[in-house]
Amino acid sequence: MNTSNNQLWVVACCFNEEAGITQFIEAVLAQPSVDRLLLIDDGSRDDTTGAIRRWMEAQPLAPVTLVELTRNFGKEAAMLAGLDQAVGRCGAVIQIDSDLQHPPELIAEMVEHWRAGAEMVTAVRDERDQESRLKILSASGFYRLFNRMVDSIELTDGAGDYRLLSAPVVQALTELRENDRFSKGLYPWTGFRSVNIPYLRPPRSSGTSAWNPRRLWLYALDGIFSFSVLPLKVWTLLGLVISLLSLIYAFYRLTITLVFGIDVPGWTTLVVAILFLGGVQLIGIGILGEYVGRIYMESKRRPAYFVRDIHPAPDDKA
Repeated sequence: MNTSNNQLWVVACCFNEEAGITQFIEAVLAQPSVDRLLLIDDGSRDDTTGAIRRWMEAQPLAPVTLVELTRNFGKEAAMLAGLDQAVGRCGAVIQIDSDLQHPPELIAEMVEHWRAGAEMVTAVRDERDQESRLKILSASGFYRLFNRMVDSIELTDGAGDYRLLSAPVVQALTELRENDRFSKGLYPWTGFRSVNIPYLRPPRSSGTSAWNPRRLWLYALDGIFSFSVLPLKVWTLLGLVISLLSLIYAFYRLTITLVFGIDVPGWTTLVVAILFLGGVQLIGIGILGEYVGRIYMESKRRPAYFVRDIHPAPDDKA
């Protein structure tokens, strides 16, 4: 068996994947370079854990470990739980979705780059026929907006969580314990170089995606507010611009009054101005609240997740 320095572990988060989880397990274990598959159940509401346990009972010698979280903490927390289990125990980790939209056949190419010295290998989608045009445009727009707002890192359009992470990268990511995690930004923020490889994403083998428009919107906000304070700076600039325009308008009205006499302004202009400035203030308070809320959550120092059971422990079959 490979030593821990060159072992390859595959970490997959599972949420309501009962219908296709055994197919996924067999597809991953069919890859000859995989030494262990680590499944993180993120509080599934169906019988995902039952299906995994039954498969493990039928294949007692298979290098599979199931980590059950106490509830649904979210994909970011589940991925962190997997990295916490793998850190220091293997030479590299591959993060992969359990819905088979990340083709396991790509693992061999990832491993080749890792063996050649790559610190990180990122699978980048080069075709998104399965997604609606609106989702494609919104995703591309988010990447462009993020890269314009954040100077320290740059996101690659189409790069997701399907990545090979060498041991130093895993160690670095587990040291970042922030609550509002945005892994797509944390990967390049660590500074480790990545080799990008393209792939075609097949349709889901079963089930439906848990990423609805609301969750995607909140995740996008997490990304922006976690890596940029530009919204605060923009609102400061907007306040200065509005104040300057107000002074110019006040000077204009004063001049008109002095030249042509007393002016009785209409109430419509006043109401529109009040509503406009009130809306601007509320938006500004909302943006400020996003940052304050994140500071509040971070100050609690709550763990990102809790584990109910690990079966079997990763070292039991070493």
